[in-house]
Parts: sequence; structure tokens; C-alpha cells
Amino acid sequence: MFSGLVSNDAHIVKIDKNDKVITMTVKTHPEGLTDVKVGDSIAVNGCCLTVEAFTSDSFTVTMMPQTWDKTTFKKAQVGDQVNIERSIALGKRFEGHIVLGHVDETVKVIDRKQNENAIELWFERPERLKNQLVSQGSVALNGTSLTIMRTEAAAFSVGLIPHTQEESNLGKLKIGDDVNLETDVIAKYVEANMKRLNGVD
Repeated sequence: MFSGLVSNDAHIVKIDKNDKVITMTVKTHPEGLTDVKVGDSIAVNGCCLTVEAFTSDSFTVTMMPQTWDKTTFKKAQVGDQVNIERSIALGKRFEGHIVLGHVDETVKVIDRKQNENAIELWFERPERLKNQLVSQGSVALNGTSLTIMRTEAAAFSVGLIPHTQEESNLGKLKIGDDVNLETDVIAKYVEANMKRLNGVD
């Protein structure tokens, strides 16, 4: 489990693909890998992945083709900046919101506005997820915990304060870029139970 408080001090340095397995190596600051072990979970751009090998300043993860195809990794290139987050340690202060690292789908940036020192980004609002994306609700974009500012029929917006621009790769997004989207797990359960109450599977 994660909180959506990410660091962007990481870059993809290697991608190996074959028919069944894709491995990816990410380089980051050594402080970010203190006490890392094989088998640990690290979220990369909001996708929970398992450490299969590591050095003092890098780690390697493996993805199945389904994960690769469902996320922005299908367009990833060596040199890309990625957001990373170690899994939450018990006893630490919990900030952000509950992020599972299970990407629902990718969405495109459809507008970008500068508002003094903040950036307002507008994204597609997928029809099947629209009830899980509500104003003042939580959302994870490339693993970053954000509050939804506004919603429209087919779009929603978030605001990036300077700190978020510096600590994530979202500040560099352009219109047309894709991001990994994960809706709030609480919203998922609420919607699922409401459907059951109304006799909808």
C-alpha cells in the first residue's frame, strides 16, 4: 500500500522485452533505496511492482505483458523520468490517501492552464469511472496523490502547487500526454455496493 507521496528523482535506464516478461531498471538516489530487499514493493508511476534485483542506486522490476499494455509503460523509453514511492512502513505518519498501485487505465491531458504559480491540468474522465471521480475527491495520477478540483461530463481537473511540480513528473506534462490513473479505493467500494443495492452486477 502507498500514500501517493512520490519522488521524481528516478529515471528508466534499461528496458528488456520478450514475449512473456518485461524487465525494467530504474536508477534513483541511493537514499531512496535504503534497506531495500528483493521482494519489496515499489510504485513506479503509480504501478505497484516487485523488486527482483537492486544495486546501491538502482532497482529492477518485472512486468507481465498485461501490465505493460494497460499502463503508460507501453510508451516508456530509456531516460524517462518516473515517480517512485516505497510502500508505507507501519508506524509512520500517513499522508496523501490510500493508493494501491493498481492502475485503472491511462488518461490523456486535454488542457493545461497556468494559474499564478500553480498549474491546472485537465484530463479525460472515463465513462466507466466517472462516478469514482468527484470534485474534492482523491485520485492518483502517475502515483501522485491529488485532490480533484472540478469535474465535467467528460473531464476532470487537478491543481499542481509548486511542491508537487518539483516532486513529481506531472509538471512537465503536455496536452496529449498519457498518465496512469487510479481512482480512490473507497469510491470503488461505494459504487460497487450501491450497484448491488440497486440490483446491478
